[in-house]
Amino acid sequence: MVMFDWLIPPEQVNANWQSIRARLQRDPYYRLQSAQEIEVAAALGIKIDVNQATVDDWLRLPGISIHQARSLVELTSIGVQFCCLEDVAAALSMPVQRLKPLQPILNFCYYDTESSLTPAQINPNNASVEQFTKIPGVDLFLARAIVQNRNNLGKYRNLADFQKRLALSPQLISELMYYLRF
Repeated sequence: MVMFDWLIPPEQVNANWQSIRARLQRDPYYRLQSAQEIEVAAALGIKIDVNQATVDDWLRLPGISIHQARSLVELTSIGVQFCCLEDVAAALSMPVQRLKPLQPILNFCYYDTESSLTPAQINPNNASVEQFTKIPGVDLFLARAIVQNRNNLGKYRNLADFQKRLALSPQLISELMYYLRF
């Protein structure tokens, strides 16, 4: 909410609102810069699921640095779940009040790691052979090949690189992609 918006003529507020709305509709990945833009984004239904957000998602929010975004993504990738704004603030070692303006577009969803509906994702660039064998469709032979390829040729850049380097079928990749997070 814009402070002192009662000082601004209503037609100017409405014009600014419409301008922000048009910008957000034109560019859904627009990096928000103000509380008013957050308010408009929330009104448009834009939400960021904090427990599945990428670095790019976090960087859309004003006041979030690249280091903070990476830290939050790293925490969720190892299984930390944020249940409320206070959890995010604690993870970033900052006061909750600084994050309050972001609350309208933050969505806190709980994902049961034991549920087959929400498979646990692993990072293929640091997962062990044992972790890979827990993924349906990955046997011990493939798990060892994944780790050996990573050790010999370096980290996988993305899913396409993973598929090419291991010469995996499109069918297998379409099954594995739900379990991998780069």
